Amino acid sequence: MGFFNKVMAKNEGVDLEDFLNNLDEVQEESYDNADAFVKPMDLVVDADVDAIMNEVKNGNIALVNISELSKRNVVKLKELIGLLKSKIKAIDGDIARISQGRVLVTPSRVKIIKRKGQ
Repeated sequence: MGFFNKVMAKNEGVDLEDFLNNLDEVQEESYDNADAFVKPMDLVVDADVDAIMNEVKNGNIALVNISELSKRNVVKLKELIGLLKSKIKAIDGDIARISQGRVLVTPSRVKIIKRKGQ
């Protein structure tokens, strides 16, 4: 039991919630060797659809936050997601909701497996 208590005592100082909340903090890194990026973006207004499309057309993957709009205006959210979906389909990209407040948007040649086990 002594070893187990020592291991657990070392981890008591780590706040998991704090750690996970700080994962989004921007750190200075070199992106020279990257072929593409996963970019966090927000979907709030019509212009955000164009910004997301520009990133996807450049070969990047957009991790889109829809939580703010889903709380404020569900009708507008459905409209913007429908517009985004049609534009993504036109360039042979893909789109999928990955959580209650997030949508993943990918360029052509990157497909999202939407069912577990595939």
